[in-house]
Amino acid sequence: MDTKTALDAFAALSQETRLRVFRLLVEAGFDGLPAGDIARDLGVPHNTMSSHLAVLARAGLVASRKDGRSVIYAANFDGVRALIAFLLQDCCRGRPEVCAPLLDAALGPIAALCCPPSPRTEA
Repeated sequence: MDTKTALDAFAALSQETRLRVFRLLVEAGFDGLPAGDIARDLGVPHNTMSSHLAVLARAGLVASRKDGRSVIYAANFDGVRALIAFLLQDCCRGRPEVCAPLLDAALGPIAALCCPPSPRTEA
């Protein structure tokens, strides 16, 4: 990851609603959530939510997929890993063993970091 990409990610997360969206999508895991559910859960108008989701997507922090007429958004865990790796690059002046536990937790398999996604029921 280059500096500009990292700055874009930090800028995207530096706004309260977008940070709340991102945290909600991390909680949702790989299944993600429909855009309408995200807007409803956070009490944000749909058109405003679309703008926030677009900013997060351009920053590489969320990804979307079509599911029928819905657009499902999910955290882009590869993008998050890249951002964390950028932050910890050249850790501890050549003594990576000092940061190894943090790196293992941050960059290890995502399945080891979070609970498996729960099945969503459609209303």
